[in-house]
Amino acid sequence: MARYIFITGGVVSSLGKGLMAASLGALLQARGYKVRIRKFDPYLNVDPGTMSPYQHGEVYVTDDGAETDLDLGHYERFTGVPSRQSDNVTSGRIYQTIIAKERRGDYLGATVQVIPHVTDAIKEFAQADTDDLDFVLCEIGGTVGDIESLPFIEAIRQLRNELGRDQTISIHVTLVPYITAAGELKTKPTQHSVRELTALGVQPDLLLCRCEKPLPEGERRKIAQFCNVRPEAVIQALDAPSIYTVPLQYHGEGLDQEVLRAFGIDSSDQPDLSRWYDINDRHANPEGEVTIGVVGKYVGLQDAYKSLHEALVHGGMANRVKVNIRWLDAELFEEDEKDIAARLEPMHGILVPGGFGERGSAGKIASVRFAREHDVPFFGICLGMQMACIEAARNTSGITNASTTEFGEAEEPVVGLITEWMSDEGLQKREQGGDLGGTMRLGAYPAKLSENSHVASIYGVSDIDERHRHRYEVNNSYVDRLEKGGLIFSGMSPDGELPEIVERPDLSWFVGVQFHPELKSKPFAPHPLFASFISAAVEQSRLV
Repeated sequence: MARYIFITGGVVSSLGKGLMAASLGALLQARGYKVRIRKFDPYLNVDPGTMSPYQHGEVYVTDDGAETDLDLGHYERFTGVPSRQSDNVTSGRIYQTIIAKERRGDYLGATVQVIPHVTDAIKEFAQADTDDLDFVLCEIGGTVGDIESLPFIEAIRQLRNELGRDQTISIHVTLVPYITAAGELKTKPTQHSVRELTALGVQPDLLLCRCEKPLPEGERRKIAQFCNVRPEAVIQALDAPSIYTVPLQYHGEGLDQEVLRAFGIDSSDQPDLSRWYDINDRHANPEGEVTIGVVGKYVGLQDAYKSLHEALVHGGMANRVKVNIRWLDAELFEEDEKDIAARLEPMHGILVPGGFGERGSAGKIASVRFAREHDVPFFGICLGMQMACIEAARNTSGITNASTTEFGEAEEPVVGLITEWMSDEGLQKREQGGDLGGTMRLGAYPAKLSENSHVASIYGVSDIDERHRHRYEVNNSYVDRLEKGGLIFSGMSPDGELPEIVERPDLSWFVGVQFHPELKSKPFAPHPLFASFISAAVEQSRLV
């Protein structure tokens, strides 16, 4: 039977609960345990799919088509365990499920209440599909004391009683701020946060204390006394130079040992951390560097492209180089061609990522043209591939009015709304003007690669499976005209209906993909497209 680790946060948000959960999962894996990590989000959106990236960061898509919190990306990148629909639940989804049951009459006329109906639904999600696991890590989003998170805290209180203290533990992530004027670390915020959590019926077994200065032994014992935990269970979490040093840092502080001790499990055997030592060696000791220009729409917030950022770093690890990422606002490229050249000439590679809406599209198309005309390695992802197709249509295939119906009516709709496609569940249909949430082509879909194509040599196989998140597709009725202009369609859906990959064989490295390869990249298994792209950027750097 699986053991449960409940992770809460206090004092302030953004303390790194997700990274802590991912790191602990990796450490338990390194000891031979099977783990799964789940995220409970208190907000009322059913999922983050309709939220602005500036509100919530990127939307992480799973193989089974769930739009989830970006923390699930950390979970996958650190453990390699593919996330599922059941690994992320929101208050909105909980209430949607309960209200649907109430409307059907499933509650047989009973009054529907937070306790027991909402808390029971939360507990069901926590315990679903866990039969083959050793540990389930459940991260509760938000901060203890928030009104929205109260049902989740109550649910884990109930679960701890129902499953027993030998099968559940609670870890509270908190802040120990350093007051510069006083020259001291202050423990009072942690004391108050733990008191708040304890008042809700959950006594933490371990405290992970985020701090920018080392936590003295006196302060550690003070926290332990006031918060009713053992001094060894107060773990300091100093700021790290890289997220990939965090598992090693937490192991050095004894986090995994204390977790096993709390469960009464022998922790004398040491974990196999060779994978993480290799990752950190590659990251900390590069043998060169390249600069990649990311021409995007949401560059004001790095979390909007979190998986993309990490995939580029992984590509650097694969080539033992440091990747310097320059986030370039596509809107700045829409007027002055000289400005475009000045900004892009120093780049060893140009990447146009996914996005929605017309804003910045002209700048993205201009960036594609610059990459093509100057033979700079180019990588287009989702909307980036579509912009590459529109650029090709306008400038190499003679379709001067080429555009996408996403931006309005188009005389030459090279890109249009996808209305039908095949999935494991059968034929999927969508209509213009329908709901936005959950109505895209979502999740993993197969594609076939053309023999002797560039991408086939990169993947080393002819059949691939990648994750999608989009409503619009390149119109395959334009394929022949685009190929006559030099843009080759080297990857298609198995039925030959949906273009998946384009490339230009006449250039050193020019690839556009309709899917999101960054979602499958990991530090110990860099995605082949990113590894190849950075390799091409290394070659470009030698020419500049």
